[in-house]
Amino acid sequence: MITTGEARDAILASLPAFESESISSNASTGRVLRQSIVAERDQPPFDRVMMDGIAIAFGDYDAGTRSFPVQATQAAGDKQLSLEQGKCIEIMTGASLPKGADSIVPVERIAVADGVVSLEDNYEVRERRFIHSRGSDHKEGTELLKTGKRITPMDIAVISSAGLTDIEVSRLPAIRVISTGNELVPAGEPIEPQQIRMSNGPAVIAMLENYGFTNNEHDHLIDEPGLLREKIGEHLHAADVLILSGGVSMGKADFIPEVLKDLGVEVVFHKISQRPGKPMWFGIGPNNQVVFALPGNPVSTLVCCRQYVIPALARASAQGDRQPEFAALAQDVTFKPNLTCFLPARLISNTGGQVLAMPVQTNTSGDFASLSGTDGYVELPISESRFPAGTPVQLHRWQVNL
Repeated sequence: MITTGEARDAILASLPAFESESISSNASTGRVLRQSIVAERDQPPFDRVMMDGIAIAFGDYDAGTRSFPVQATQAAGDKQLSLEQGKCIEIMTGASLPKGADSIVPVERIAVADGVVSLEDNYEVRERRFIHSRGSDHKEGTELLKTGKRITPMDIAVISSAGLTDIEVSRLPAIRVISTGNELVPAGEPIEPQQIRMSNGPAVIAMLENYGFTNNEHDHLIDEPGLLREKIGEHLHAADVLILSGGVSMGKADFIPEVLKDLGVEVVFHKISQRPGKPMWFGIGPNNQVVFALPGNPVSTLVCCRQYVIPALARASAQGDRQPEFAALAQDVTFKPNLTCFLPARLISNTGGQVLAMPVQTNTSGDFASLSGTDGYVELPISESRFPAGTPVQLHRWQVNL
C-alpha cells in the first residue's frame, strides 16, 4: 500500500487541467477565476465626500469665517462644481469634492437660515476631514484579484468595479457519481428488511456542490459485471470525472477494478495505508478521464471524497491551494494500527482562544450518522500511535466557505 502523501501526489501528478471558458461575470460566483482582474480607474475615482453637509475652503474658516452663503447644491453623480471664495456648497454623501473645497462640515453641525449656513458654536473644522481621497483604496491598473481565486459575492463587486461583463473561469467538469450495490434503495422507494437506503451518492454530490462543482449526475448500478461494464462505459464516455462508491474491496461482488480495467482505465494505485478508506482505487481513463473508486462504507466514502477528490478537482481547475489548518487535540488519542488515521472531530475552543478538536468516535465506518455533529476530521500521522491532549494536528473541514 502507498501512504496518504504518496496517494495525494500520484493523483495530482496524473490530473489533466480543465480548460477555461468565458462567462457572464454575474453568473460567476463559485467559479475559479482564470484571469487577473485589474482596477479600471483609481478607487475612489475622485475625492469622494463621506458625509452630508457643506463643502467649504479651509482657508476661509481659518481666516475666521463662520457663516457661508449657499452657492449651490451638488449631489452624488452631479458634475463637479467650483467653489467661490467665502461661500459653501451643500453636498451629499458620495459626491465628488467641489473644486476649491477641501473641508466638509456634517449637516448635524450646521444651521441654515435665509440661504446662509452657520457653523455650530465651537465646532472645529479640520482640513480634508470626511474626504475619501482619490486613489486611496487603490490606483488604476492595480491587480485586485489573482487567477486561481474562487469567486465570492464580494468578488463580484470587485469585478463589476473593473468594468467587466464577461470573465475567464475554469470550465466546470462533467462529473458522474455512481453508487454500486444490490442492497441500495433510494429514498422514497419501498425497502425490504435486508436492504439499506442509498446515502453515499447524494452525500458526495452535496459535498461537490459545496465546493463549487455543480455539473453532476448520479446513477445507481447493481453488482452485475455486464451491466457495470456497459453503464460505466457510457458514463466514462460522457464525463470528465467518475466517482464510484462501492465494489473496490476483496469480496466476490467487488467487480469495479476489473470492469475499469476492461474499459481501458489505467490503475494508478489501489489501497492506501489509512483508516478509514484503505481500499480506495484511482485511475486515468483512455481519454484522460479521472476515475475515483471509493470504498462503499459511508464514512470511508466521505473521508476519501474530502481528502482526495475535492483537492484534486480544485487543482485541475487551477484553484490556488488553501493554507493548511491545524487544531490541538482536546483529549488523548491512541491509534495502534500502522496506518494514517482520519479521525472525525468536533471543534471547540478554550478560554485562551485556542481551537481544539474533540474526537468523535464512529461505531465502524458505516456509522455515518455520527458525522452529523462533526466539523471535519483530523489527520493522525502513521509514524505515531499515541497523541496526547494538546498535540497539534492537521484539520480537514467537511465544508468551507468559497
